[in-house]
Amino acid sequence: MARTESSSSATSCLEALIDRLHRRERLRVWSIVITVYGDAVVPRGGVLWLGALQELLERLRIEPGALRAAMSRLASDRWLSREKRGRRSYYALSETGNRSFALATQRIYAAGPVEWDGGWTICVAPEEAGEARDARRKALRELGFGTLGPTVFCRPDTQDAPDASDFLADAVVFSAKAPASEYLPPLTSAAWPLEETGEAYDEIVQVFSPLLASLEAGAQLDPLAAMAARTLLIHDFRRTALKDPLLPALLLPEDWAGGKARETVADLYRLLLPQSDAWLEACDGAPDGILPKNSEGFRDRFGGLDP
Repeated sequence: MARTESSSSATSCLEALIDRLHRRERLRVWSIVITVYGDAVVPRGGVLWLGALQELLERLRIEPGALRAAMSRLASDRWLSREKRGRRSYYALSETGNRSFALATQRIYAAGPVEWDGGWTICVAPEEAGEARDARRKALRELGFGTLGPTVFCRPDTQDAPDASDFLADAVVFSAKAPASEYLPPLTSAAWPLEETGEAYDEIVQVFSPLLASLEAGAQLDPLAAMAARTLLIHDFRRTALKDPLLPALLLPEDWAGGKARETVADLYRLLLPQSDAWLEACDGAPDGILPKNSEGFRDRFGGLDP
């Protein structure tokens, strides 16, 4: 009886999360599809039957017509490629989509605070206008750079910092040493939008903690529901994690919520994994039937997925 009641509580938590998805803003179905592919499909061969994807999104109360429109948009934008097998359509991330999510994966599933020896990269980019300027700023932010001025950017040199050479080729680049001090946190708060990102991390902890507590108390979701919850978790976390420059702990505010949010997401992900993987293994989603097993390295996510 207790297990039934706790499982009912977990289902209620999931329904509240789905309510929130539809209540927050205009639903971007294409973005949810990208979350599903990057989180669950790419590690299992990269190809998924449209019917399986539709079953998952219907559990999230997303209409088939909205999914078809999203898939058409992603295919026309060359994020997805399509293959027909009889009456079935199979979609895979394109080369462009795979490259973009490879970088995103490093940031989303990072283990936690990074090591840092006080080194910095500072670059002065050529003056640009319009789309070229905005594109460079966006790319450098996604690579962890903060903004010190209209054309001046900085980033702490950490072991896992992504390669930025393509975007620095025509810039003047300096290396510097400036270990953490009382003067640096105000600088980093000015260079990166940490307050906004911190508030988003706080919300993630508040929103997903009830489901985490329910599962830790022994509740269990059925495989499709667990896959739906896993999708919502990573979809929400992805949007914030990709704005996070992943600064060393010494450069962050004392009340920084990023660590607690990443711990909450990692703990919930581990609890959802067995049942969500059960759905993936039973969804008949690959052209030859069963999806392949998770790729080597998958279980390294969040510093290790084993309990």
